[in-house]
Amino acid sequence: MKKFAVVLSGCGVFDGAEIHEATLTMLAIMKEGGEYQVFAPDIPQHHVINHITGEEMNESRNVLIESARIARGNIKDLKEYNPSDFDALIFPGGFGAAKNLCDFAFKGADCTVNEDVRNAILKTAEQGKPIGALCISPVIVAKVFGDVELTIGQDKGTAEAVEKMGATHKQTNHGDVIHDVRHNVFTTPCYMLDANIVQIWDGADNIVKAIMEKI
Repeated sequence: MKKFAVVLSGCGVFDGAEIHEATLTMLAIMKEGGEYQVFAPDIPQHHVINHITGEEMNESRNVLIESARIARGNIKDLKEYNPSDFDALIFPGGFGAAKNLCDFAFKGADCTVNEDVRNAILKTAEQGKPIGALCISPVIVAKVFGDVELTIGQDKGTAEAVEKMGATHKQTNHGDVIHDVRHNVFTTPCYMLDANIVQIWDGADNIVKAIMEKI
């Protein structure tokens, strides 16, 4: 049974992990005969957003604790991640990927990546194991690797930013998966496109299937 490490960035599209993408990624892993362990960095969220009004709230939350909502409590600090124990590493999207796992949402191509996230990616790559990234999370991969082929869908501004970081962007549609062979990185656009939950399922299932084929 192939085992995935799923890295979350909080709970909620505007300030954490995108819940549909996170849940459907876990479902796809199980549906394809795999298993997973959820991880998140033990760090403060950048901010907290009211998901009804879109306004920032005057409170603070923790990325690991918020991610535990999606993981139903079965979650580990990303510092504990050991790629030797897993067959693949995968990052669902959501603004948390661009606000908490890195600061791309604020600095664009000049962003920095959280140290635990960076270490997880590099250590996985050292072992030649697949890395998946959905929605906006491919920007993290672009910053870590530089010269990598990936997709964030069709958003011109984001595509220009990842190319400024050295990546090659491929325009894609719903459910499409781009595989960078050299780095063994898989990406799919999901909610970077105007999508419904069925189309998100297509993306999550397709990227997990593609990774499974290369494990």
